[in-house]
Amino acid sequence: MEKYYKKEGKYGYYEAGEGIPIVILHGLMGGLSNFDAVANYFSNKGYKIIIPDLPIYTQNILKTNVKSFAIYVKNFINFKKLDRVILLGNSLGGHIALYHTKLFPEKVSGLVITGSSGLYESAMGDSYPKRGDYEYIRKKAEDVFYDPKIATPELVDEVYATVNDRLKLIKTLTIAKSAIRHNMAKDLPKMHVQTCIIWGKNDTVTPPDVADEFHKLLPNSTLYWIDKCGHAAMMEQPEEFNAHLEDWLTHTHLAEH
Repeated sequence: MEKYYKKEGKYGYYEAGEGIPIVILHGLMGGLSNFDAVANYFSNKGYKIIIPDLPIYTQNILKTNVKSFAIYVKNFINFKKLDRVILLGNSLGGHIALYHTKLFPEKVSGLVITGSSGLYESAMGDSYPKRGDYEYIRKKAEDVFYDPKIATPELVDEVYATVNDRLKLIKTLTIAKSAIRHNMAKDLPKMHVQTCIIWGKNDTVTPPDVADEFHKLLPNSTLYWIDKCGHAAMMEQPEEFNAHLEDWLTHTHLAEH
């Protein structure tokens, strides 16, 4: 993905394709490469795929929260001179996408969430005390996926480095607390944007009943399940993820905007 990576002002982001803008928000431990399959597919299908680096570990601690990240996304969309966008988020990125939509509904033509926080937060804060234990971190990383092999040594090393960096650990826990504080249960029934929910049936981080709850609370939502799939569907079952997303874009006519 490097060849499309751009740095402009305070923003670093990946961009590919031309057409309807889809802005993709990564999760807490997620990198931009988690969305390679989505970006490669849809950038050739009439969409402009934009994946900003979220300032998860680089903002002042007082701005290390879901609301500040949502405002960062709005400022980025304005910076890119985009009118309305489809927002797609995984895990914490889904929560930021939801919160952005609550604050700035006029900027969002469609919303896609997968393994999203915002309703159920045991996902984030309970697993960090054993900082130095590499095996423990490896097991935690593997638990994110249905197929543990997807947690490559590189991915485990990255997570291990993050939780052993004191400042990053503090920020991770700050974000976990912020996610609990910014629970969206009361907001969702008022959010009428077309929403696509794509969920792994074997997600242990945000279990399937979380997807059911999102579906129940969001008035214009469509729920798609992916079998043999954990918390990061776009990485683990990319073809099925893309097929569901394309189906939804076609049925909601967002593909024609």
